[in-house]
Amino acid sequence: MDDLKSKYLSQIAGAADESALETIRVAAVGKKGEVALKMRELGKMTPEERQLAGPALNALKGEINSALIAKKAGLVDAALDERLRTEWLDVTLPSRARRVGTLHPVSQAQEELTAIFAELGFSVAEGARVETDWYNFDALNIPGHHPARAEMDTFYMHRAEGDDRPPHVLRTHTSPVQIRSMEKMGAPLRIICPGGVYRADYDQTHTPMFHQVEGLALDTDISMANLKWTLEEFVKSFFELDDIELRFRASHFPFTEPSAEVDIRCSWKDGTLKIGEGDDWMEILGSGMVHPKVIAAGGIDPDVYQGFAFGIGIDRLAMLKYGIPDLRAFFDSDLRWLRHYGFQCLDMPSLHGGLSR
Repeated sequence: MDDLKSKYLSQIAGAADESALETIRVAAVGKKGEVALKMRELGKMTPEERQLAGPALNALKGEINSALIAKKAGLVDAALDERLRTEWLDVTLPSRARRVGTLHPVSQAQEELTAIFAELGFSVAEGARVETDWYNFDALNIPGHHPARAEMDTFYMHRAEGDDRPPHVLRTHTSPVQIRSMEKMGAPLRIICPGGVYRADYDQTHTPMFHQVEGLALDTDISMANLKWTLEEFVKSFFELDDIELRFRASHFPFTEPSAEVDIRCSWKDGTLKIGEGDDWMEILGSGMVHPKVIAAGGIDPDVYQGFAFGIGIDRLAMLKYGIPDLRAFFDSDLRWLRHYGFQCLDMPSLHGGLSR
């Protein structure tokens, strides 16, 4: 046993790697190893011999196993030390680009326009998506016979028979936020109101739910010239083009007077839409000077303050800028579509760092 102990302890000490160590383990204490063979011989010994040989063999096996474990730990530590010595990382290098989630084009467009209007001095106001018909219609100078108030165009909330509370609707625009902001903050005022709105319409360019941003500016000396400049600056920044021409056409909205629809110069060539060039025009938003009745509904004196307002479909802006052909695809929850049109969720757009990066 002393010879076996000396033999295997020296082999273990000289093992160069884990493979060699495993070979030694099998030869020494494996099922057919020399120590196992010695233990099989215990059955041929007398009881007195077994009392001496048994404990000695168990002690030998334990000593060899302990040496194997210690050597293996040493080899692992040595391998780690060698790896740390040969491998290194420059922590000053930029990290690898890694996509963490995908931002929806509507969210991206909303963040872009928010950054643009923030540079123009507008703050963001938000409100509830369920509103009373007073805030959604009456306060905005929309009369009771107006087609927009018909149930075929507007989603009304259910009311139990005998319920005398005012009717509630899923807001058809974000204009109620303007009324509530005027009531809360007064004038002067410069806000944009982005959010989801609802109308009973569904085709390639309309959905029952879509996203809209409305803007409102009130002060004592605001004119249509201020409106025109604001919209031109916004469109140039959003589409990232220095030369874009807008056309203002007289129109009618109950909440503005005078009112204007705004078209953008574009071209259709070989089925491709190009913004800012060509001889065609495309309507992109509605605008005008705020009607005095709307200003009064917000608790502000229309004889002192006047202002402008505008409304833009965020989904439509995203379609135009990113070449998305069908509005309905925005709401299909198709991850393949989102991976194709989506944006890096951690890249916050700004005028200085770039918008649609």
